[in-house]
Amino acid sequence: MHALRRNPITPEAYTEPSSVAFRVGTPTMPQRDPNIAELPAAAPDPVRHPLVEMLIIGAPTVVTMTSYTVMQFIDGMMVAHIEPASPVYVAAQGNGGMLVWVALASMLGLLSIINSFVSQNLGAGTPEKGAAYAWSGIWLSALAAIVFLPYALALGPIFGAIHADEQLVSLETSYAHMLFAGAFLTLASRGLANYFFGMHKPAIVMVAVITGNLVNVCANAVLIFGAAGAPEGTPLRAVFLSISQTLGVEGMGVTGAALGTVIGTAFELVIPLCVFLGPRWNKAYHTRAAWRPSPKPIKNLLRVGWPAGLMMGNELVCWGYLMAVLLPMGGRAQVAATTNLVGDALVEAQAGEGVIHNSAGWIALRFMHVAFMPAIGLSIAVSAMVGRAMGMGRPDLAAARAWLGLKVTLAYMGVCALAFIVFRNDMISVFLPEDMGPSDRAAVLRVGATVMIAAAVFQLFDACAITMSAALRGAGDTLWPGLATIVLSWALIVGGGHLMIWIAPQWGSIGPWGGAAGYIVVLGLALLTRFVRGKWRSIRLAEPSEGDEALLSAARPPECSEEAIAGVTPGQA
Repeated sequence: MHALRRNPITPEAYTEPSSVAFRVGTPTMPQRDPNIAELPAAAPDPVRHPLVEMLIIGAPTVVTMTSYTVMQFIDGMMVAHIEPASPVYVAAQGNGGMLVWVALASMLGLLSIINSFVSQNLGAGTPEKGAAYAWSGIWLSALAAIVFLPYALALGPIFGAIHADEQLVSLETSYAHMLFAGAFLTLASRGLANYFFGMHKPAIVMVAVITGNLVNVCANAVLIFGAAGAPEGTPLRAVFLSISQTLGVEGMGVTGAALGTVIGTAFELVIPLCVFLGPRWNKAYHTRAAWRPSPKPIKNLLRVGWPAGLMMGNELVCWGYLMAVLLPMGGRAQVAATTNLVGDALVEAQAGEGVIHNSAGWIALRFMHVAFMPAIGLSIAVSAMVGRAMGMGRPDLAAARAWLGLKVTLAYMGVCALAFIVFRNDMISVFLPEDMGPSDRAAVLRVGATVMIAAAVFQLFDACAITMSAALRGAGDTLWPGLATIVLSWALIVGGGHLMIWIAPQWGSIGPWGGAAGYIVVLGLALLTRFVRGKWRSIRLAEPSEGDEALLSAARPPECSEEAIAGVTPGQA
């Protein structure tokens, strides 16, 4: 756009491009705070197609979320090669991480609302208000890390009550304790990331996450295997081995993978924090001055964000219950239903089969992450774009961006569903070491391949649930989706999982996976219905200054095209 300034997006910034008739009336915005400095004017910005605009904003978020998935994927592959070969290491890492995320998820959901407040203020022309929400997220993260300590200390008994295998309990408890040591880093980094997503600057987060993941992988190679060295074929194996021997690092196994994650997460926080507090960003938005805890933004985050936090926390509880309880339970039920074993022989066989089904489930879930984490990355962009459009007073534009995001996500996850079916055996085999016992290998492959088929069934519905949830969240509609998620997850994941084990124990863990698939299908349809009904259109999170409403009405003439507004990319600092 001609003469578009980089800092706030204000109606007078929309001037008439040569190909689109689009002119704003004579009203002017109220005087901005003279203490807020403007960044230099941007070069003329050509009109872009909405899809191009979405990809410009969405591509870095997709890379960011995919990078998280790659980190989990590589962590799983590395712990799978701990000697002596056993499926217990993958199960321990998955279970330990899941129960940590169960606790953190409620805060992560609440912190995701920072995106909505920041993006709506960006669209309303008051981007400097967003800094207070970023700081509020940091303060809330520090408080949450302290509140979660009793839960962290109770994880050992919790795991002991769930699993009979003593080695599994010891490993998953150690892994979880180490992750909890970095809880503040995890929460604060995600809160600050949502600030930059809301400011439409996802590339900053992308650089931080990629750097953190590279650090995590390198730290893993040293900490997991120590002086024994990473497996043959590991890139830079000799370098990592030399570091381990020089420092006298003893292999920490699964616990080393958790410590590597904490170290990598520290980089994910420090990099965007340096940008946020840097002279350029501070000059434009006074980010340093907003450091003190401010009651109003904290109250706003709690008021709008608690349903999103409850939604994510509850969903992780149910998925954690599926992975840590229902899948092993399904494996044990299958042994009892399909064999004539009794007494100690039955107990021993059930314990082994429970680990098999648990490990197969975690391996399959790693590939599900490959499908839905990029979709979540795109949904973050959808949320930010919907929020900006709502801040501009354009619910019609918000709806158009949501539908466009849904189309792209459906296409991607449809391809993933096809791959899950065609390459299911090859995918599961990636996580199975060559020296794993042939009976264990065959059992994990059999269960995992069947789970991949179940996952393929619900991919398109998952795309719908992810995108519509993000669009509603960007508009500020969080209560109804949160309540719907709670009811459906407990009814279908937990209740449905137990029901399937009871009526079809011979199916093993596939029964609970059927309940989880039913949950995703129903949730996707429910959120789609909620969005179509349009109650979110009347919500506005940004608080306009006096006189803004009249100006915004004058600034959106009916002949304004989506392509014209798509050409406006605010926050290009």
